[in-house]
Amino acid sequence: MYKFVFSQVLSRLDAEDAHHLMVRALRALSVMPVVKRLLHRSLAPRDPALRVQAFGVHFPGPFGLAAGFDKDAGCVEAMSALGFSHVEVGTITAHAQPGNARPRLFRLVGNRAIINRMGFNNAGAAAAARLLSRPRGVPAIVGVNIGKTKVVPESGAVDDYVTSARKLAPLADYLVVNVSSPNTPGLRDLQAVELLGPLLRAVKEIADATPKRTPLLVKIAPDLADDDVDAVADLALELGLDGIIATNTTIGRQALTGAERDLAQQSGGLSGRPLKARSLEVLRRLRARVGDRLVLVSVGGVEDVDDVWERLLAGATLVQGYSALIYEGPLWAHRVNRELARRLRRHGVLDLRQIIGRTAA
Repeated sequence: MYKFVFSQVLSRLDAEDAHHLMVRALRALSVMPVVKRLLHRSLAPRDPALRVQAFGVHFPGPFGLAAGFDKDAGCVEAMSALGFSHVEVGTITAHAQPGNARPRLFRLVGNRAIINRMGFNNAGAAAAARLLSRPRGVPAIVGVNIGKTKVVPESGAVDDYVTSARKLAPLADYLVVNVSSPNTPGLRDLQAVELLGPLLRAVKEIADATPKRTPLLVKIAPDLADDDVDAVADLALELGLDGIIATNTTIGRQALTGAERDLAQQSGGLSGRPLKARSLEVLRRLRARVGDRLVLVSVGGVEDVDDVWERLLAGATLVQGYSALIYEGPLWAHRVNRELARRLRRHGVLDLRQIIGRTAA
């Protein structure tokens, strides 16, 4: 049914207009307590074999929604009710900003991909904090992804992230420092360890001081050279971070195929199927570098249960998706959870920890 609606209706709308339409529908669902609870009871992961613990947080399953969809933390309950084990909101900046000029979101249906140059459009940390502080009608594990306000120069980046962390870390189940979006000028420069170290130290001080000590992760780009991936991994260990999210979108276009290669001229980050191979490669490199000393969260090109299974075997404790939601529809997470639970039973796996990292070098 959804594929028909997508092909006949949604795909004919501007990509960003279709996204806003979906977000409005989900926000409406979030204020319908009975419907929300019924959906959560029917669609949320409940199989004990799917449960996993990461950085002290108990997740009902490994498969969550990546940052980028729920930019202002308005759809947390709805996405949890639809089956995502956790919802990462953002990227949120200290100050509200409109993002880049439209058009800034492009579908590449033949490649099952998206190009975006949204530019961290969001209502700011204070607005997100107000939404996250409200009581919830259904359980939800929330990660908060923070980034640099565009107008803030590199010299003010640490203070800018700290401002967001102070407002949002106490309300998050985990906090993510995003230094890897290609759509904020100069942001990726902060991945250099000489700049990243002071930034992470400052944010970690805030996260550690929250009442329950908020776990802190860093999200990296797939376009980092292998040596730089290693350097970030070593820094994360040195600083005592809780994990690494790999990966963000790519500025590369080599994996695009067919007529849609013409869209390669559009600037922005590419996500979806073309990112699959590099995202998995970075995950395997990180696992080889850090073992199980850090929680690894794998995102990029995740489309189905086979992808989730492969990422778990390669060493991810949690797996996230976003782009495939556009093509698969609102029941996507529920299907992935159901099929993953069946596969675990078929392999006689009673505890997800039995397979995490099984094929890692």
